[in-house]
Amino acid sequence: MKSNVLIKFGNRVREERAKQGLSQEALADKAEVHRTYIGMIERAEKNVTLITIERLAKALGVKPEDLVR
Repeated sequence: MKSNVLIKFGNRVREERAKQGLSQEALADKAEVHRTYIGMIERAEKNVTLITIERLAKALGVKPEDLVR
């Protein structure tokens, strides 16, 4: 069973990525993570680290706390 916090986080990443018109691959390049990892995050299949949250936030131009609300 997927954790509610992972689902919410994945949805926030997807929402922000889509709002900016970025593909999963483009976001992965900007965040310096593997392209399949973004999809896994968005599907709540990965429990991300604080470092990854920081990388994603920087790549999306938002504050880390904006992704975890």
